[in-house]
Amino acid sequence: MERIAPENWYRIQCLQDDVTLICEPHIKEFYRCNVWHVRGRDADMLVDSGMGVVSLRQWVPLVTERSLTAVASHTHFDHIGCHHEFECRAVHAAEADLLAHPTRANTLADPYVTDEIFDALPPEPYCSKCYAVKAAPATRILQDGDVIDLGDRHFEVIHTPGHSPGGIALFEEATGILFSGDILYDGPLIEDTYHSDAADYLASMKRLLDTPVRIVHGGHFPSFDGERYRSLIRTWLDGKSTSASRA
Repeated sequence: MERIAPENWYRIQCLQDDVTLICEPHIKEFYRCNVWHVRGRDADMLVDSGMGVVSLRQWVPLVTERSLTAVASHTHFDHIGCHHEFECRAVHAAEADLLAHPTRANTLADPYVTDEIFDALPPEPYCSKCYAVKAAPATRILQDGDVIDLGDRHFEVIHTPGHSPGGIALFEEATGILFSGDILYDGPLIEDTYHSDAADYLASMKRLLDTPVRIVHGGHFPSFDGERYRSLIRTWLDGKSTSASRA
């Protein structure tokens, strides 16, 4: 399989609201994490950091321009691969131990990381069998209701367990922006990892339905508007209700 030079590994797309999408286009879409850079007046925020097979700091200058907090929406391999590159790292308390002590098993690198998740491989010496997330102990432990303050922008932490125990979403009330992580995106949701919880997932979705969202930037797949957001949640909830009534 072809290998990609590091300077060609990432793709950058500037969106509205001083939000920039950083992605790894040579990873197949289902496995490809969206990395979100948010510019604030006093500081910047990075939501997730990708797979970590190519350095973000070295090859995406945007992430080194100003003081930055790297937030983990949760601690699966595709979301925290470059967290160790940043001085300020934030994660929910329920997954702080995973960020500090990642293994192939607890980050889901096993069984997902194989050459088959790529359309083209990272540069040498990358090896799928050798891949591992590096430890990145949190410098800030997050809880539900905490606020990430960028000076003129304020993102509320919404604890959204279900996909994983420490999953979070980040909501900016002033703009209606939601960074949803992997609890919700416009694609097939994963509800059966080793630490997923069906009851928690249901409660998180019911809570999110009432959030006055204008636009959603998810952990995977394209962004979508508030109408699509509410439709996705209602369809998911209806599916669970129907399944429960049949049981």
